[in-house]
Parts: sequence; C-alpha cells; structure tokens
Amino acid sequence: MTSPMPFFDGHNDVLLRLFMRGGVDAPRSFLDGEGKGQLDLPMARAGGFAGGLFAIFVPSPEGSGKPSADFGTQTSSDAVSLPDVELTAAQRATFSMVSLLLRIERESQGRVRVCRDASDIAYCLDNGVMASVLHIEGAEAIDPEFALLEVLHAAGLRSLGPVWSRSNIFGHGVPFRCPSSPDIGPGLTELGKELIRACNRLRIMVDLSHLNERGFWDVAELSDAPLVATHSNAHALSPHSRNLTDRQLAAIRETGGMVGVNFATSFLREDGRRQADTPLELVIDHIEHMLKMVGEDGVGFGSDFDGASIPAELGNAAGLPKLVEIMRQRGYGEALIEKLCWRNWLRVLGRTWSVGS
Repeated sequence: MTSPMPFFDGHNDVLLRLFMRGGVDAPRSFLDGEGKGQLDLPMARAGGFAGGLFAIFVPSPEGSGKPSADFGTQTSSDAVSLPDVELTAAQRATFSMVSLLLRIERESQGRVRVCRDASDIAYCLDNGVMASVLHIEGAEAIDPEFALLEVLHAAGLRSLGPVWSRSNIFGHGVPFRCPSSPDIGPGLTELGKELIRACNRLRIMVDLSHLNERGFWDVAELSDAPLVATHSNAHALSPHSRNLTDRQLAAIRETGGMVGVNFATSFLREDGRRQADTPLELVIDHIEHMLKMVGEDGVGFGSDFDGASIPAELGNAAGLPKLVEIMRQRGYGEALIEKLCWRNWLRVLGRTWSVGS
C-alpha cells in the first residue's frame, strides 16, 4: 500500500484539547488514540500528517476553553468582547501545555520529536517521526520584561502569535466578524513592537494570523524575517475579518513568506457560516487564490485541527489524502503538491530560524 503524501501543518490546537481533557494519561490518549478530536497519532499516521506547529492557547478566565474559530462571527458592527487573561494564570496554563508536549515526546518511544530547527524536521520527515514545533497563540503568558520568552525559547518555542482574537499588552486581535474588513482597531502597542524585535533576535517566527490589519503592517515594518500567517485564508473569497486581503498577500510574497490555508468553515465560506456540509473543494479554491497572489513557494496548509469546525468530508487528520486527491484532479503536478503539503513550510521555517544568525 502506498504511503500517503506527508503534510506539515501550520497550526493545530491538540495541546489545548488535551489540557482541557486533563488526567495523567492525556499524553497516552494522544499516542494511542481514543476516538476523540481531530488529531492524534493514529489519525496522523493514517492521513500522512507528518508534523506541524503545536499551539499553546490560554483559555479565557471563565474556563470555557478556546471558542471555535468561528466563535463570535458577527454580521453586525458589534464584536464579541472577551475578558483579559491574568499573567500568572496564563503562565500556569502555558507551562502545563509545554509539559504535555514534552511528555508526549518522552512517552512516544521515538515516534514524536520536538523540533528546534529545520534539520530536526527534515530528520523526522525522512524517518517517519512526527515533527512537533512549539508555538504560542496569544502572548498573554509573556511578561513585559520578556524573561519567560527566553525560558520558552530554551524549551523549544520557535513560533509566536502576539495576540489571539482578544487584546493584550502587546496588541489587538482581529474580532471574528463577517462580512468585514480586517482593518479593525489599533495594531501593536509599543511593548508589542518590542516583542517583535525580541522574536527577531531569538529567531522565533512571528505569526500574523490573528493580528488585525494595522498590526499586520506594524510587523511588516519592523520584522527582518519572512512574513508568515500560519492559518489564514483569502479575504477575496471569504470576506471574514480573520482573512487576508490581496494587499497583505502581496506583502507576504515580497518577503518570501508563507500562508497556511485554514480548514475552518467560517473562513472558507463566502457567507462566513459554521456549517459541516461545507464543500472540501473550498480549501483548494483558497489554495488557488493564494497561488496567484503569493506564488507556489509561499502556500501550504494550516488546518486548525482541534480548534475549528472543519468540513465533515475531511473529518479529521486521517482525511488529508482527500485534499491531495482534489489537487490531482485539478491537474496539480506532484512537485507542486509536495511544495504545498510540506516543502514550503520546511523552506520558510529554515529561512526564518537562520536569518541573521
């Protein structure tokens, strides 16, 4: 039987799912599978999920976990307001999720590896090991002096989104609203700009996915690394505030950056609705628009597994070969499919982590 095409993925929320699940056996539930969620090791092996950015997201104080990617999608001018997250609580949750990933690695008997550079990922792809990269989605756990940033970098942090879709001391996230421009509210704070500079110094990739448009341009002005949105779609096809305009996509192309197309139905559909019967073809429609705007070296996948409502036809990570089938039906050559599925991510991560070092 032919092995599925390997996928390196820009974003998943499996650590949050395991954190909310709780229990000392949470790492084992990922490694052995328990028929829950959208991503675990058996699902990954079945679908060719070879690795990706494993996000740490700090739940809101009410303890409801992470709202799905289409939480609060509005058709009016009213945005959903979420409470601030206190620093100590954010750090406690962040440490717990870092620990989860390290325990998964330890208990995997070599099947999962926390990757700290591009050669680690290449090794994993060559040897059938799941490559996991530590990512923070919303920097509420980072103190104003950036002491924890240094600690987390030593633990393996290689990618960071300054905000989720709520404001913090570093900037303002874009609210979930459709139809809407992403140009909603102010961008980075002065401390947020210092965070971008600190990430550049440490060679931590900056994720643009939840920044509003002004925050996007703040990063574009400050950063010396490729512009990367790990899990965002095309605003031209789905006019959601979370999606990227053609002007933003052009800026990403100019820096040799990258966009990972998100599977969340709200960001795929023109009407912004959360519907399981959303055609899987829409994922490839967004890929095709990105190819026109960013180029074939700057597009990949950013599934949002375990953090979004995705098309039922895909189901979970085991369904990834269906995307390859659609691409082949549309006449994509194998070299381009490989770029989209994993080679582009390996390129941009390698360049980001080595620039200026």
